[in-house]
Amino acid sequence: MQPNQSAPFNVMRIANKEIALFFASPIAYLFIGAFAAITLFVFFWFEAFFARNIADVRPMFEWMPLLLILLCSTLTMRLWSEEKRTGTIEHVHTIGVPLWQFVIGKFLGCLMLLAIALVVTLPLPISVSFLGDLDWGPVFSGYLAVLLLGGAYIAIGLAVSAKSDNQIVSLISASIVSGIFYFIGSGLVTDFFGHNMAEFLRQLSTGARFDDITRGVIDFRDLYYYLSLIGIFLSLNTFFLEKERWVSNSSSNKHKSWRVLSGLLCINLLAANIWLNHLPQLRLDTTQGQQYSISSASEGYFAQLQEPLLIRGYFSEKTHPLLAPLVPQLKDLLEEYQVASKGRIRVEFVDPQKDAEMEQEANTRFNIKPMPFQIADRYQASIVSSYFNLLLQYGDEYKVLGFQDLIEVNARAESDVEVVLRNPEHDITRAIKTVLQSYQTAGNLFETVKQPLLFKAYVSNDERLPEQLATFKAAIKSQVEKVKASAFGKLSVEFIEPEANEFAVAKQIENELGFQPMATSLFSDQQFYFYLTLEQGENIVQIPLDDFSESQFAKNFSAAIKRFAKGFTKNVALVTPQNSDYGSYAFSQAQYRQLKQMLGAEQNIIDEDLKSGEVSGEADILLLASPRELNEKQLFAIDQFLMKGGTVIAFTSPYSASFSANRLSMNKVNSGLENWLEHHGLSIESNLVMDNSNAAFPIPVTRSVGGFQIQEMRMLDYPYFLDIREGLNPDNLITSQLGQLTLPWASPIVISDTNKNITYTPLISSSNQAWTSESLDIMPKVNAQGESSYKPSELTTQYELAVMAQGKFTSYFENKDSPLLSDIKEKEESDDNNASTESFDVSSVIKHAANSAKLILISSNDLVDDNVLSLTNATSQSNYPTSLQLIVNAVDWSLEDSALLSIRSRGNFNRTLLPISHNQQLLWEYGNYILASLMLVILMVYQRFRKRRKQMQYLTWLTQ
Repeated sequence: MQPNQSAPFNVMRIANKEIALFFASPIAYLFIGAFAAITLFVFFWFEAFFARNIADVRPMFEWMPLLLILLCSTLTMRLWSEEKRTGTIEHVHTIGVPLWQFVIGKFLGCLMLLAIALVVTLPLPISVSFLGDLDWGPVFSGYLAVLLLGGAYIAIGLAVSAKSDNQIVSLISASIVSGIFYFIGSGLVTDFFGHNMAEFLRQLSTGARFDDITRGVIDFRDLYYYLSLIGIFLSLNTFFLEKERWVSNSSSNKHKSWRVLSGLLCINLLAANIWLNHLPQLRLDTTQGQQYSISSASEGYFAQLQEPLLIRGYFSEKTHPLLAPLVPQLKDLLEEYQVASKGRIRVEFVDPQKDAEMEQEANTRFNIKPMPFQIADRYQASIVSSYFNLLLQYGDEYKVLGFQDLIEVNARAESDVEVVLRNPEHDITRAIKTVLQSYQTAGNLFETVKQPLLFKAYVSNDERLPEQLATFKAAIKSQVEKVKASAFGKLSVEFIEPEANEFAVAKQIENELGFQPMATSLFSDQQFYFYLTLEQGENIVQIPLDDFSESQFAKNFSAAIKRFAKGFTKNVALVTPQNSDYGSYAFSQAQYRQLKQMLGAEQNIIDEDLKSGEVSGEADILLLASPRELNEKQLFAIDQFLMKGGTVIAFTSPYSASFSANRLSMNKVNSGLENWLEHHGLSIESNLVMDNSNAAFPIPVTRSVGGFQIQEMRMLDYPYFLDIREGLNPDNLITSQLGQLTLPWASPIVISDTNKNITYTPLISSSNQAWTSESLDIMPKVNAQGESSYKPSELTTQYELAVMAQGKFTSYFENKDSPLLSDIKEKEESDDNNASTESFDVSSVIKHAANSAKLILISSNDLVDDNVLSLTNATSQSNYPTSLQLIVNAVDWSLEDSALLSIRSRGNFNRTLLPISHNQQLLWEYGNYILASLMLVILMVYQRFRKRRKQMQYLTWLTQ
């Protein structure tokens, strides 16, 4: 090496020399082999990759901070110690090359060896990408984190090795120093402190920052931390080597300068970390869909804030050890809210137990109470009462989120419990939406209406109207004029007589809106028009007629305005078998608690039974959950709701499962929708779809071990549980972000295309390896070896399982009398000609719908039944089952509220593996072992070839 060569040239020469020395001995192969072997063992055995059933490689990185402590210490223990033992350190001191170039050269040599070891593990994420929908962003950031963390440990090992001439001492000392930097931020240390001090210790730890990067968030502050750690210990390494040149007990000015400069350099590198923590975050979110960044959907709600919204975090200094790491994550996220809102959101953090006045306000005004947590350490168990709450306050409206609303608990084993934030952006933004809606509801509705509205009343003149309707017409005019006066010019009013100009308007509204003359009874000669609509562009909403009172009209009119307003909670009319009188319904096991809970978090739920033949006037959407034996009046209510431009979502099929006495059976059911759906061009076949692409079914298996009977759960392939991935429509928000869906006991949907005014959009389809079966025997079939024994049909194809229809629907009752008119006639006869009847009823049939009407059909009765959800989500790691997400997405999309839909989808971590057999699992696992071994062999062959080539070049040079 020539002293007059450039620094980069010298550094690379030293690095290449170190690499050559590594491969000239077994050290490099032992290091790479041990690294690959331990990584694969932890991934497939310790973390149980296939049982975990998530398509990611985070288990590969979780143990890296501990693994690299030992491997990097082993790698660096001889680099300077061996130089001292053999005396070659004297050559380093006497050659005219600066010591720092030797230090950096050796560091880069070790780092390159670590990079080669990482390349050997690349088949692992590639394999996972074939088995599921792998998000490559966290994979790349994870490899970057390993290089940074390994670089820090290598720098520590080099500095320690420079202080000792004994390799064993260097190994132990480097492991201890590296271990201190890791364990200082672990729960073993932070559990003794409050979360403020604990967070400070975590910021000093190599492990906590490593976890942040491996989840897919590359923060500049984390990058600088590792680079500063590398810089500090490389500086110390150079200082230790320089100090060996000094004469004993010498204290010249040069020596003082070295000490001062080295100390200042280390202090500045360390202090910059503290300074950077006070600056705004500069980070890159590498996850697909940017799951850890504030979305544009949240920013849309920020824009609706007319005054500052307060978010206050109540966090106790001492809390449960599993909750403590979540506090800084929430704080970071809320600070991003404050920045993204551009001053519309104000964030505070308080510890109520240190402020008596603040605690009293939290307890009395907001009903925020401390939660008792049981904690235990090696010496004792105790109970600590602590706060873990978020308060969101906007004006006089507020909402409180507790830890139950924010966290998700994953129990992999009895002693392995993971507590993480569930989907914090969705939960916090949803709370912002709630308080915003509550605040807006108390104000003027038209403040949130963006485009002008037109109120059109197609009402006959008073001479044609019954007396009660004539009075009601006057009340409507009065009420509408009052609303118009405070509508900021956004409401226009028109009263139109359809009979004018020789029924010209009557013909027009019959053709365009399907409005027909009304009557008070089946055989009445008195016909008239009384239709009320609210329009905004092409969107038309019909205001229902209930009890013909001014107060009820005001309520229905307000509900209609809210459909065009932003930020109001919508109303979902939910029809379930439990709240409907369907006669002899024998399958009452179906429960929809989870559906109601998830829907109710964002919408108002109206339990609807349709007995009156009408849907509630406040309903924005109609959801039919596994309907049974619908009669003509109930069908008429559904039909007319659709004709009024509403949206009907139905999940139904000819079959429904029931559970009893450890027995699973399938029953034939009649929804009453069959003819109605067929009229609209949709029909559901009377068979069940089975698919080679399927999810597992958990069944208990008893086996004998040492004379004891042990029962365990075994996951078997079950073709009736359709595993939908490629069959999710990527162009519609209802399904595009689900990733994977398990659809139980579904039937094929056939589109007849009879109505050219309707657009049919398939939402969910099976794979092309699906077939159908008419058998009702759905019990899982197991052969003698305990494996699934289903055999697919020779004829396999793709089936449609969910379809959306939108357009100008024609009423099923177009050429029929209204069922309500028959009821009116019966009521009149039962009154026995009593002229003082208090009730007054009118009815008609709307012949066809406006273009805004939507019908979403999903061909599974048991999609979101609580009993079935416990089965279909047995292998899922998400707190939001995708089947529930599907329904809520359909509701949000139909209500044109896609903001929370997109945030909810961003929080969907349910990237499950493709369903494969046990033999295929073994093939992928052992294939990775073979590939890693093969890459190691190729590396050995290449190094031998390279060595031989150099020898030949040297011999040629000698000959010349």
